Amino acid sequence: MLARPGASELDEAVFEWRKYKQRYPLTSITPLPSGLPESIPKIQYAFGPETEEARLKRLDRLEAVKESFIHSWDSYKTLAYMKDELAPVTGQYVQSFGGWAATYVDTLDTLLIMEMDNEFKYALQDLNQIDFTTTNLNVVNIFETTIRFLGGLLGAYDISNGKYPVLLEKATELGEMLYCAFDTPNRMPVTRWDWRAAALGKPQEASQGALVAEIGSLTLEFTRLSQLTGDSKYFDAIQRITDVFDSAQYATSIPGLWPVVMNAKSKKFDHSGFTLGGMADSLYEYFPKQYMILGGLGRQYRNLYEGAIDSAKEHLFYRPMAPEDPDILLSGYAQYNDKARTTVLAPEGQHLACFAGGMVGIGAKIFERSQDLEVARKLVDGCIWAYDSMVSGIMPEKFHTILCEDVTRCTWDEQKWHAAIGMRQKDTKETATMTTEDRVRYFIEHKRLPPGFSDIDDKRYLLRPEAIESIFIMYRITGDPVLQDAAWRMFTAIEKSTHTELANSAINDVTAEGPWRDNRMESFWLAETLKYFYLIFSEPSLVSLDEYVL
Repeated sequence: MLARPGASELDEAVFEWRKYKQRYPLTSITPLPSGLPESIPKIQYAFGPETEEARLKRLDRLEAVKESFIHSWDSYKTLAYMKDELAPVTGQYVQSFGGWAATYVDTLDTLLIMEMDNEFKYALQDLNQIDFTTTNLNVVNIFETTIRFLGGLLGAYDISNGKYPVLLEKATELGEMLYCAFDTPNRMPVTRWDWRAAALGKPQEASQGALVAEIGSLTLEFTRLSQLTGDSKYFDAIQRITDVFDSAQYATSIPGLWPVVMNAKSKKFDHSGFTLGGMADSLYEYFPKQYMILGGLGRQYRNLYEGAIDSAKEHLFYRPMAPEDPDILLSGYAQYNDKARTTVLAPEGQHLACFAGGMVGIGAKIFERSQDLEVARKLVDGCIWAYDSMVSGIMPEKFHTILCEDVTRCTWDEQKWHAAIGMRQKDTKETATMTTEDRVRYFIEHKRLPPGFSDIDDKRYLLRPEAIESIFIMYRITGDPVLQDAAWRMFTAIEKSTHTELANSAINDVTAEGPWRDNRMESFWLAETLKYFYLIFSEPSLVSLDEYVL
């Protein structure tokens, strides 16, 4: 996102969500913070003039990224326009997010950033075809709908400087629908929402097993909608969630962090698994961004971030053992054992967790935590290492490494690598009678494990943006051209393995030189991944991190 400081009858009918009668009406609403915004320290590096050679190389790369975008966008527009997704191998379409044209909405701001104004204006003519009052889904994912649709509309509205009121009108229409998912006894939202039951006036309550990323990552979009409309009910809705997380931050099994699952009905956090990866990621990502979008008014979101990051540095971030002894960090998965009262860190890596480097970098700048900038860079370098380690040049969705016992001195040890593989891998019929050494060699060969990896749990690449997002942010913070070179290696590798005749496709195996393309192109390919590749090769003033919240 971009932002600045009966049931059968309902299948065919349109429900006016703004007229929805709340079963649990509020007696008071928390207003948006008021007052003069605080002075937030600058994020971006003070870039100087570039050489002609550097400029030409940058522009060549920029053009290549734009050509990739146009390749995918043109096929979407021709074959799947106003549908959720294009199937990039077969040319069919997929309605995966309610039939509200997810790729179209999510990509509007990218069209403007890439100066494709005519394409944007052409697309905008069709915006009112989308009807957010109804959907063919039985259950609406409130989180996905918020980040892809509400975020897409508000991002395009902001990047166009409010020039197109229809964007805010549609965002408000959607906001009215989403707000009804908060009509529960404790005002915690139903994250997987039966909208038909709600429209029929049936009682609803929050889930006893909600993912913290889904329930805790609505803040930016709802806050920005309140800022633009003047209606504080959206901010009030998410502020109630924030207060629940705030009150529990130091009462969880790992103080400072929240487990991946919470009981939203009882407002308790009893789960024992902790990560910055999937199911929790954007909860943490949004804390510093929310601080910025509120203009630094109030310390709550700063306190939440700082408490979480201090705990993550102690319990989640680790140095993996790898050839050539790179001084890098990854973010793992911590499991708390209630009986033993101990925490065990699994040395895993996730593509979803690659956002952490950019988050820590931004936090280091705006909260003047200068010591964290080194941590941020090591996290970014850890994801670059994971990309460079694969034969395809692309990082897998999830993998396991070997934990360094000493983060300051960690020397590559092939025997430790083999031992980690032996412990991690389960025997097959082929390996049951093998010697220990032969068994390890078998798994290295058949699972195509690069040195330093004890397992690759999920070999897919889904066209995700998290790694390039953090590299882009770190480049804008440091001005280090090495990061542009890393981004270019990533881009060319992704193009090589995911390019199809029509667009780009997720792939099933990054350990293979010719991976199978699985015919899926989620909206974030055009809305985020290519946007960040474009921005890292753009003029630094384009979508400055000191002016926009991404």
